[in-house]
Amino acid sequence: MMRRPTRLNHPSAVATTLLLVIALLPAFHAAENITYSFTSFNESLESRFDKLGDANINKEALQLTPDSRKDEALLVNKSGRILLRDPIKLWDRQQTNNTKRVASFNTAFTINVVPESDVATGEGLTFLIAPSLDDPPPGSHGPYLGLTNASLDGNNPNHFVAIEFDTAKQSFDSDDNHVGLDINGVDSNITSSLTPLGIKIVNGTNYVVWIDYDGVHRHVWVYMAIEGSDKPVAPVLNASIDISYYVLQRSYLGFSASTGSHFELNCVLAWNLTVENLPDDGGGLSIGAIIGVAVGVGCVLVVMTLTTGILVVFCRRKRVAGNERDMLRKKLNGLPGTPREFEYKELKVATGNFDERRKLGQGAFGEVYKGVLPGSSMEVAVKRFSRDKTSGQDDFLAELTIINCLRHRNLVPLLGWCHKNGVLLLVYEFMPNGSLDQHLYGGGGLVWSRRYNIVAGVASALHYIHHEYNQMVVHRDLKPSNIMLDATFDARLGDFGLARALDTDKTSFTELGVVGTRGYIANECCITHKFTRESDVYAFGTVVLEVVCGRRPLYDVSGFHLLVDWVWKLHREGRLLEAVDPRLGGEYPAKDAERLLLLGLACSQPHPGARPKAQAIVQIVSRSAPPPAVPKFKPAFVWPPPHRPLFEGNHDDHNWTSGTTLTSSTATFSNSGDSSAGVVWTTRALSLDVETGDREKISRA
Repeated sequence: MMRRPTRLNHPSAVATTLLLVIALLPAFHAAENITYSFTSFNESLESRFDKLGDANINKEALQLTPDSRKDEALLVNKSGRILLRDPIKLWDRQQTNNTKRVASFNTAFTINVVPESDVATGEGLTFLIAPSLDDPPPGSHGPYLGLTNASLDGNNPNHFVAIEFDTAKQSFDSDDNHVGLDINGVDSNITSSLTPLGIKIVNGTNYVVWIDYDGVHRHVWVYMAIEGSDKPVAPVLNASIDISYYVLQRSYLGFSASTGSHFELNCVLAWNLTVENLPDDGGGLSIGAIIGVAVGVGCVLVVMTLTTGILVVFCRRKRVAGNERDMLRKKLNGLPGTPREFEYKELKVATGNFDERRKLGQGAFGEVYKGVLPGSSMEVAVKRFSRDKTSGQDDFLAELTIINCLRHRNLVPLLGWCHKNGVLLLVYEFMPNGSLDQHLYGGGGLVWSRRYNIVAGVASALHYIHHEYNQMVVHRDLKPSNIMLDATFDARLGDFGLARALDTDKTSFTELGVVGTRGYIANECCITHKFTRESDVYAFGTVVLEVVCGRRPLYDVSGFHLLVDWVWKLHREGRLLEAVDPRLGGEYPAKDAERLLLLGLACSQPHPGARPKAQAIVQIVSRSAPPPAVPKFKPAFVWPPPHRPLFEGNHDDHNWTSGTTLTSSTATFSNSGDSSAGVVWTTRALSLDVETGDREKISRA
């Protein structure tokens, strides 16, 4: 073993310091997202916003123009803005190469534009990036949307970018119902009419708008749909724009609107905003500055000696306290895009010392608490791992390694991590509408449009982790309590504690024992202990049936112990829609309900090879593919599986292989691992004897 030097010479001091400074530089780059989430607006939130011009917060909405039916004079020629008081850093200049880094962001908000006249309306509203918290300029009513006026319009010093939702046609507009990109003026750089899409801005309908900006590729996409609908696949507008050319480095985000001689009420009902947080250090010290600091410190011998002494003491204390944090850091530093490390005391304050009253839920690996980061208004969900040190750290690393690399709008975003005295914590973006199970079983349920949208979101997330990410990820614990709902009730798949990432040459993950939750575990997993994409699809099918039926998977109904068996019976008898949650009161499209029920049954096929792939699921849910064909009788579970699906061809005719006899009964498994025994198993005693030309003989035990 190499001996430690007994004295410190100046060159080694300089080199050591330089290496330390360079090694610590990644810490300056670690950045979390900045998130704001408002499900509604009330007086308690007024301190978060600046109300400018004629805007106000009233009736749980951001009213960008006045709401008054008593005096028409109070409604005409008005303009207003409501902006977040916190400035947000949207770009930075990299000192090493003099290039700009631009923040990515995404936002979703619900708007409602109410016509106050049966004759004509005007003028519109915008999502705005503004240079200051100043009032709208004088004369910004009418066509100027609270952004500019006749003398200022189009001037570069305006420093604003806006997405307009225009309801009055001007000479430079395409029509009176369009979305446009405005840069320093209201003569839009690009517009797109909403009329061909069946969207009418000013009719009192709640619309959700999604705006996604990619700071790397400098591109913006705008989507729009009726509240409760899926986020559309195709944007209503998209354009290339480098916002760093137009807006100030620190800008203010919010909304603006105006009325003219014709008027309307312009409201924002909910808002969710996530912005990439750029570091405040200008992208890091320059190489020259690093060398200068290192040489300077190395030349000051006294300071260097003192620093070295502190480092020695610090290292000894770390060795005594244990090296697991060092090992953890080494592993985390090997991850792409190293996640932010939070201070334990910061999370302790955020959660009120992990107050039980702030607990959001508890799982096999730990508890989740709601918190508000000190010094900001950012709400977070903090997961504290509670298993023993070895297992807990393995679980922690497995979840962190996977979720840190995943980027998808239907996944719960990871913000960072913390490790202190054996306590392991993960910090996630807070989802204000809780988990899916809370709405299905703990309240008044969900309207149909939201249920369908949730299924679509989970399907999109499943397709991403199975096929779009560069490794195949198997979730292994897909269930309603792990499906979170954001401010606009979009689904976000979370809790990747049991998830595993597989190399491209692997198709399954094997573990001693069976993990997961009863009711969501595919039959084959109980025998092989292997988890695959097909077993995830099985769990997804269970979730789909839960969402449509409003019942748990292990549910005694009409003599059946499993929800899927009861739904399959109704399908066989031509009464499939009787499975729909009665709390919906018949308020649902029958074809869509049938589509999802058939999809749920198809995903619940006992034979894994008969289940649809995630690509097909997305197409079925998006209505670009027909509902799946499902046999009238639930096939028996046979292992090892046959070389081809038991049921093929025309399902209704039961075109099976001649002489096949399938017998199923409740069975008890042993963990012998012998999969060659040809186990036949279902959870319901049911026998089917089929001979060529004979009629089916069905007897229930």
